[in-house]
Amino acid sequence: MKIISYNLNGIRAAISKDLVGWLKAEDPDILCIQETKAQPEQIESHLFEELGYHCYWHSAVKKGYSGVGILTKIKPNNIYIGVDNSEFDVEGRAIRADFDGFSVMSTYHPSGTTGTVRQDYKMSWLNYFHDYIQKLKEEIPNLIIAGDYNICHKPIDINKPENKKGVSGFLPEEREWVSGFIASGFIDSFRVFDQSAEKYSWWSYRAGSRGKNLGWRIDYHMVSESLREKLKGASILTDVVHSDHCPVVVEID
Repeated sequence: MKIISYNLNGIRAAISKDLVGWLKAEDPDILCIQETKAQPEQIESHLFEELGYHCYWHSAVKKGYSGVGILTKIKPNNIYIGVDNSEFDVEGRAIRADFDGFSVMSTYHPSGTTGTVRQDYKMSWLNYFHDYIQKLKEEIPNLIIAGDYNICHKPIDINKPENKKGVSGFLPEEREWVSGFIASGFIDSFRVFDQSAEKYSWWSYRAGSRGKNLGWRIDYHMVSESLREKLKGASILTDVVHSDHCPVVVEID
């Protein structure tokens, strides 16, 4: 099974850049999408349905903002919207598909780059999300939590880490959160297969960052430790360009 996570930074713009053609060629079993920036009725779901996908969306109340989705060729047993917290669910940050023996979540963690208020919101989300997932694991042990975490875990995950002190997305408390989340029973699936540097999933639109590979690895598939033996591969598709992010892949038996 091939599962891809992709922050599209606007699904309508991505569709105009032949997202559907790429999806047809890549043919993942499940595609987890972040930052749809659209209401469900604004998304041309029929384009994906024609490729054999069931489409599920969770949009923010605020139009043109945030939003997540799951496209799956395997019809899920259940779709769960949100994380049982109205403070976060109004921003359309999580959707879960339950299958036989495992579940897949598409998550879009907040950014704190616009100032103190949003950084505080981000940390509040992270603390809540950690506890929420620990409880969820009691019910669903086999979880694949895909998405844009908006955090680089280690210096290897960001360009010029020495210049990023005090920058949201690489703050000590954020990185410590990722370490704690992994320690609670999850695997950063990409690092199981690739320990090399300069492997990124997001680049600023400024100063030709992508061409210079001045990137950040902030998109992950966090996989329950119970699924470790079923991991078959992971990769970052840096040549795919519909967004300021690129797709990240995990393959599971």
